[in-house]
Amino acid sequence: MSGLFNPTGLVRPLAHRRLGRLWSNDPVAAQARLLRRLVERAQDTRFGRDHGFDRVRTIEDFQAAVPVRAYEAFWQDYWQERFPVLDNVSWPGRVPFFAVTSGTTSGRTKYIPLTRATLQQNHRTALDMLGAHLVATPGSRLFAGRSFFLGGSTALVEEAPGVWSGDLSGIAAKSAPRWMRPLTYPPPDVALMDDWDAKLETLAQGLAGRRITALSGVPAWVLVLFDRLDGLYERWPLPDLELLIHGGVAWAPYAERFKGYLGRSGAKTREVYPASEGFIAFQDRGPGEGLLLSYDTGLFFEFVPTEELDLENPTRHWLATVEAGVDYAVVLTSPSGLFSYVLGDTVSFLETRPPRLRITGRTAYMLSAFGEHLIQSELDAAVTAAVEAGGAQLTEYVAGPVLPVRGLGHHIIYVETGSPTTLDAAEVAGRIDQRLSELNDDYAAHRQGDVGMGAPEVRLLPPGTCTAWLRREGKLGGQHKVPRVIADAERFAEAAAAIDAASTEAADHT
Repeated sequence: MSGLFNPTGLVRPLAHRRLGRLWSNDPVAAQARLLRRLVERAQDTRFGRDHGFDRVRTIEDFQAAVPVRAYEAFWQDYWQERFPVLDNVSWPGRVPFFAVTSGTTSGRTKYIPLTRATLQQNHRTALDMLGAHLVATPGSRLFAGRSFFLGGSTALVEEAPGVWSGDLSGIAAKSAPRWMRPLTYPPPDVALMDDWDAKLETLAQGLAGRRITALSGVPAWVLVLFDRLDGLYERWPLPDLELLIHGGVAWAPYAERFKGYLGRSGAKTREVYPASEGFIAFQDRGPGEGLLLSYDTGLFFEFVPTEELDLENPTRHWLATVEAGVDYAVVLTSPSGLFSYVLGDTVSFLETRPPRLRITGRTAYMLSAFGEHLIQSELDAAVTAAVEAGGAQLTEYVAGPVLPVRGLGHHIIYVETGSPTTLDAAEVAGRIDQRLSELNDDYAAHRQGDVGMGAPEVRLLPPGTCTAWLRREGKLGGQHKVPRVIADAERFAEAAAAIDAASTEAADHT
C-alpha cells in the first residue's frame, strides 16, 4: 500500500493533542461539570421532577436524591408503561432507539434507551481509541484502508413512528453519516443479514481484494472468521490489517490462538470496554496497563464496592474518592436518561490520575452459591492456566453451581479447547481448584477439609460445542457471547442439559 494516499498523517497531530489532554486534565473536575449538565438537561422530565433535580447542586445532593437502580427497577418504574414512546420520561424529547440485549445472565431481553447524544459519546470515545493507536504506532496507515465491523444484523424493528430497536451495531449503522460508508466494511446489504452462517460466508468471500486495516468484534467470532479465511484463501486476505479491536470478554483465553493470525500482518490489538449504555473505556497504552476511563465525553460514573451492591444504601464513590485495587460495581449516569444505573460490570482501578481500570467481571457473574464469592477474573485466570498447563488452548468455558441433594454442593466447569486434546478432566479440575484457593480466601475456606463445598468437576467438550449451543439458542454471532458463569443453579441446570446435547452434535461433526 506504499503508493496509496495515506491521510493518517494528517490526523496524528490531533490525536497527540487529544491524548495529551486526557492524560493531563483533571478528571474529577470534568466529571463534576458533566453531572451538573446532565441534571440540568433532565430537570423538567418526569424523572427529574420526581427526584428534585431543580435543587441538585453537588455530587452529594445528587446521591442523596437518586438511589442506585438496576435495569429492572428503571423498566418497571419509568419505561415499561410508556414503551416504546418515551417522551420526556427520563430524558428530554423522544428516545429514538432501544438497544436490545439478549440478557445472557438474567435470561430476559432488555431494551436499553439510546439517544443521539449517547451515540455521539460512543463516536467520540471510539475516535479517542483510534487516536491512542496512532500515537503508539508512528508508521500507521490506518486510514488508508477500511474498518471491518464484525457485528450482528443491522436490521432494526420500527417499534413506533421514529422509534427503532435492535442490535447496537444496527443502531450505529443507521445513525452513521453517509461519508463513512466507503471507509467501512461490510456493505449495508451484507450487514442486514441475520443468518449468521450465511453472513460469515458472504463476509469471507467479500474480503478478496479489499484493504482492511482495522477489524473489531467479539474474539470468539473473529476466530471463527479467521479459521474460515484460512481454509478459503491460499494467501491470507488481510495483509494490511494493523489493528484488531476487541472487547466484551476477557482476552487472555484467546491470546495464544490469535498469535499466528495476527503475526501474518503484524497487527496490534487494542482492548475496549463498550456497553449498550455507552462507551466506557479504552486501552490507551500497552497491553496490561489498563483502560482509560472516558471521563469527559458524556458519561458520569459512580463506583460501589461489590460487597455492598445489595445493600439498601451502599457506599457510592466517584473519581474523587475511588481507590486502586478495590473491586467496584460500575454505576452509570448518561444522556439517555439513565441515572445511577447499575451497569452490571465490576472493575478495579490500576491508577486514578488519569483513571485507568481493568474489567474484573460481571455483577451477575459472581459465583457464590456456597459463600465462595468468586468473580469472573479469578475464574478466567484459573481455568486458562489449568488448560494451558495441560498443553491445550482454551476456547470457552461455562461454570455454574450444583446444589447438594446429599452431601456437598460443587461447581461444574465445562471446558472447550481449540482442537481435540488428551487433557485429563480430573487433573484440570485439580489445577483449577488449587489456583482458585490461591486467588480467593473465601473459596479456600469453603474448600478446606471438603467441609463447605466439594471439589469442582470439569467436563471436557469437543471443539465446536459452544457454537452449536449458541446456534440451538438462536444466539449465534454478532454481539452474542458465551455466558461463562451462570450463577443461578436452576438456569445452570437448563444450560447444562443444552450443552450436553450440543456436545453430542459437535462430536458427530468432529
